[in-house]
Amino acid sequence: MSGAVRTGWAPSTGPAAPAPARRWRRWLLVATALWAVLLTALAWTSVRDDRPTVREQRSLDQAGPVVDRAVGELARASGAAGLLELGPARIESGCRLTPFADGATLRREVGVLAPAGTERSVLSGIADRLPTSWRAGVGPGLDGPELRADAGQFVAVEGRPTGDGRVRLTVDTGCRPAGSGYTPAPATAAGPEAVALTAALRALGRPAEAAPELVTAPCPGGVLARTARSAAGPGPTASTGGLTTLAGGTPLLDNPPVYAYRAGAVTVLAELTPDAARLAATVGCPG
Repeated sequence: MSGAVRTGWAPSTGPAAPAPARRWRRWLLVATALWAVLLTALAWTSVRDDRPTVREQRSLDQAGPVVDRAVGELARASGAAGLLELGPARIESGCRLTPFADGATLRREVGVLAPAGTERSVLSGIADRLPTSWRAGVGPGLDGPELRADAGQFVAVEGRPTGDGRVRLTVDTGCRPAGSGYTPAPATAAGPEAVALTAALRALGRPAEAAPELVTAPCPGGVLARTARSAAGPGPTASTGGLTTLAGGTPLLDNPPVYAYRAGAVTVLAELTPDAARLAATVGCPG
């Protein structure tokens, strides 16, 4: 075999070189940019049109009307004879939404008559009269029966006995952004609840207030449930003697220091302690 090299043959250079990658990188950058634009557009549309999907997306000022309507529903479900008191709005700031953001909680309460031994039946009756969408139910709790319901838009409703002939219903937003803050509906001129409150204060020998605190909630039918409240402040230990006369001898609740009675369409609630007297007169929702 000859060791001479043939002429006319190109030396081998290995496999063919791959196609340039620049074109693929260019298309990848274009596709990434288009995808980012699409995601931005979808996010903007969702923020504009979609309902909040978690509590932290709905601020306190947005949840406030839901809380007020829920209090009205509870007033109606409690019945005019069972409703004792509408509580004012309580706002607590400083809860933590995230490690870097503070929030606030809005809570309102409703007091309902429930003599000892009737707490479960009272709570069950209220649950049965609430909207079906609330999915209200009564089950065992740590200190007795508990009502639980969902008023919508992440507003929770709970109810439990207080141990003194009443049950307390609570409407709670949980921690959420404060937004522009909660603004209660403006109270209109006082009605029969203010008249009954003045009569009760006089019966206790306390001065009547020119402008008692007025708390309201919208009833489902459009009218307002109303509570006139008075904290008479320190003074001599009050006696229920004068209130017994107003009650006609048949109180709704006589469990010291709590006393309640009906005066026409108004329910009057008194908490008489050695340090102070607190009174509330309430007109509930029709139906």
